[in-house]
Amino acid sequence: MPVIAPMPAARPARIPGQRDGADDAVAAGTTVDHLTETYRAHYRSLLGLAALLLDDTASCEDVVQEAFIRVHSARKRVRDPEKTLAYLRQTVVNLSRSALRRRILGLKLLSKPMPDMASAEEGAYDQLERDSLIKAMKGLQRRQREVLVLRYFADMTEAQVAETLGISLGSVKAYGSRGIAALRVSMEASA
Repeated sequence: MPVIAPMPAARPARIPGQRDGADDAVAAGTTVDHLTETYRAHYRSLLGLAALLLDDTASCEDVVQEAFIRVHSARKRVRDPEKTLAYLRQTVVNLSRSALRRRILGLKLLSKPMPDMASAEEGAYDQLERDSLIKAMKGLQRRQREVLVLRYFADMTEAQVAETLGISLGSVKAYGSRGIAALRVSMEASA
């Protein structure tokens, strides 16, 4: 992790022409030119780092650019110019984490989309069909109705229906086919 120096309260007055070696080293490492050179040299590697943490290219590019902006703003606090890249890497990791947190939070807060609703006419037509089907089902023999309800509405297999009703598999098939034929006749008559 890079070393970040606290911001100095005030600088001592400098005498023109006097050179202080420590100030020159910090100034040389934190200049815009140094940061620009670091940007050119390490942009792709930082983009790769972000790509390992995020899933889309646009977000990776945004994270890396934001990292450079933040490092540019804080460049005077980096003591060692050699640690600028480490500071950038840590900033990319932190920004990637933040982006993922925002996505997860957004997904949690996003309301579930409403299912596609049928038009009022379709709803009325479906209700009429449902009513006529219920009326036709009431007109069937008890066993035919039981077989059709279990088979098609409860989504049971023929073997499960036979076991539930305590009748043979052949009886389930016979009641089912006769019941469907009777429903077809009744539904066509009501239409």
